[in-house]
Amino acid sequence: MNGERGSAVVDFVLVGTLVILIFSALLQFALALHVRNILIDSAAEGARAGALAGSSAEVGADRARYLIGLALSERYGQDVRTAVVDVDGVPCLQVDIAAPLPLVGLVGPARVLHVSGRAVLEETL
Repeated sequence: MNGERGSAVVDFVLVGTLVILIFSALLQFALALHVRNILIDSAAEGARAGALAGSSAEVGADRARYLIGLALSERYGQDVRTAVVDVDGVPCLQVDIAAPLPLVGLVGPARVLHVSGRAVLEETL
């Protein structure tokens, strides 16, 4: 029995450290999913705004940048591009966003997350 004396402290420290690491990784994964969902929503909303009759692709890009800036940070909305694409014979406005993947907090490698949103151009209907 004397050989195991003090091992409870070591067990507590090791298990506690493991639990904290797993919890931190889970929180970081949830943050990355949150950032991805915000980018997807911003791209879709930007495409809808730019596809309205009388609107332009630049309006859609500005709307996407604005929403990203509100929810995350201005640096996540630096690479927003628009293009008119043909989807099954229907012209659509596509908003593409490339943003950093948050690995430690909101810091991570640039242009790793790529999302896009599309909306049918109302002027062609």
